[in-house]
Amino acid sequence: MSEWDYRGVDAVVNIWTPEALKHRPDWRDDFFVGKMGVEQATSDGVDLNELLSRLDSAGIEKAFLIATRAGPKGNPSCYRIPYELVASTCAKAPDRLFGLAGIDPLDGMSGVKEFEHAICELGFIGAHFYPHWFEIAPDAAKVYPFYAKCVELDVPIQMQVGQSMNYDKNFPRRSVGRPISLDSVACDFPELKIIGIHVGIPWADEMIAMAWKHQNVFIGSDAHSPKYWPESFKHYIRTYGQDKVIFGTDFPVLDFERTVEEIDGLGLSDKVRRKFMRDNVMRVYGLEA
Repeated sequence: MSEWDYRGVDAVVNIWTPEALKHRPDWRDDFFVGKMGVEQATSDGVDLNELLSRLDSAGIEKAFLIATRAGPKGNPSCYRIPYELVASTCAKAPDRLFGLAGIDPLDGMSGVKEFEHAICELGFIGAHFYPHWFEIAPDAAKVYPFYAKCVELDVPIQMQVGQSMNYDKNFPRRSVGRPISLDSVACDFPELKIIGIHVGIPWADEMIAMAWKHQNVFIGSDAHSPKYWPESFKHYIRTYGQDKVIFGTDFPVLDFERTVEEIDGLGLSDKVRRKFMRDNVMRVYGLEA
C-alpha cells in the first residue's frame, strides 16, 4: 500500500472486540463462519490492537464502527451493541475510529433522543439503519423522525439496501430495503445525506439510479467482494459516479487487506481511486482531510 500518498477510510465496520461479542447472539459462528466464510480466528474476536494492525496492513487510516441495533428488543435472535461501548472504543484511537449510531424505529421518540445523545454527547458522526432486521422499509413513517433529527444535527445516515440474509435460521427476515425505497426519502429530505450500503445487490442498477437522480444519495461498496461487483457498478465508479461512491468492507464479512487488493485489481485511475477510498467519505461526513 506504500505506493499511495494517502490511506483509505472504511465507512462500514462491525466492532468485533471480545467486549462487543458479548452482546451478539450465539448464531454468530453459524452465519459468519459457516455461511460467509469468515475465518474462525476472526469470528472469535478481534481486539483493538489487532483491528488497528489489520487496518494498517490494508492501507486504511480510519474506520467507522457501528453501534448496531438489529431487530426488536427482547427477541433472542436480535441484538444491540451499546452506544457507550463503541464510544469508549473510539476514544482509545480518536484519530482513527469513529462511531455510527444504530437506530431502532420501534423506539419512537425515546430512540430519537438517545440518538441525539450519541451524536451530541458521545461524539458519533452519523446514523446506521438495518431495515430488514425490523422489516421496516426505509420509506416507512416510523423512520422519518430519525431522518429529521439527522438533518437537524447535519449528520449522514447509512442503511443496508438490497437483499438481506437470514442470519438466524429461526428468525428469517424479509428483504424490505430495495433501493427504490430511497426515492421517497430523498425527495422528502433533500438535505439528508443518505448512503445506501451493500451496493444494493441484486438491485445494483436500481441503487445507481437513485444515486444518479438524487444529489444527496451515495452508494457504499461494502459486503460484496469487488471481484464480483456488477459491471454497471464498476463502470459507475470509474465514470459518472466517481463522486458518489464510498469504500467499505462490512468487516468481518470482508477482510480489509483482501478487499483493497481486489479494488486495486479493478484498474481505477489514481484520481478515481482516491475519491472512492477516501475523499468522498471525508466530504460526506464533514471530516477534515
